[in-house]
Amino acid sequence: MLTNDPRDHLAVQRVRHPLKFRLLQVKQVRQLTPHLIRVTFTGDDLHDFVSASFDDHIKVFFPEPGADKPLLPQAGPDGPVFADGKRPTARDFTPRRFDRDARELDIEFAMHEAGPAATWAAQARVGQYLGIGGPRGSMVIPTGFDWHLLVGDDTALPAIARRLEELPPGTRVAAVIEVADASAKLEFSTQAELHVLWCYRSEAAERGDTLLKAVREMYLPVDGEGYVWAAGESSTMRAVRYHLCTERGVDKSRIRASSYWKMGARAVHEKLDD
Repeated sequence: MLTNDPRDHLAVQRVRHPLKFRLLQVKQVRQLTPHLIRVTFTGDDLHDFVSASFDDHIKVFFPEPGADKPLLPQAGPDGPVFADGKRPTARDFTPRRFDRDARELDIEFAMHEAGPAATWAAQARVGQYLGIGGPRGSMVIPTGFDWHLLVGDDTALPAIARRLEELPPGTRVAAVIEVADASAKLEFSTQAELHVLWCYRSEAAERGDTLLKAVREMYLPVDGEGYVWAAGESSTMRAVRYHLCTERGVDKSRIRASSYWKMGARAVHEKLDD
């Protein structure tokens, strides 16, 4: 509920969407960098697809070995219902771009670790099938903050790139991004006033070290209302959030940090908070 607080226009809004599962077909495959593959999907099931936020996540379902199409669950009153109780192989991804008129959805696959998603993306061909579920909801972060800070690794690149495209002209935004090496750099399309700092794992003793060091050394504006968005490996993002909230004075209501994956674990995607 809005009040007379002048900051109401900067409130993060949660939007719910009906749970739906869709069967999609590969229309195009592009190798953006040696570490990132963009796959464009199409299908009539996209006629009512909705993605209201740059960091939405959808569940992507992969075909089992020897199958042409994935086994999709049904939407039940309490969530997905799986045939015979068998859960298909699935991972969480960001909808990178969606064109309802063209019935097109772009998903980008980071080739940073071996797993079912990277394995599938490496062999992706036009005409193949995948399934998706969701998004079940969106956290809509207003673009009208005085400044923005985006922090992430390879897995956060689709969300960061989409956010930069959406920010209004002249918006102050800084991005700190950790990737494997210089070959993983992207050219972002944005009208914002962007300062981007690339950190390379090849220069670090431990994964996440260069990213956390860069965040610690980064200048944060002292004027205006800012917002921080961070996503990537779980322990690194926890350290980033802790530093910004406890050592740099970022209000906890002005940071959204998420674990997109966790070292040594599978299929991790969670919001990080206290």
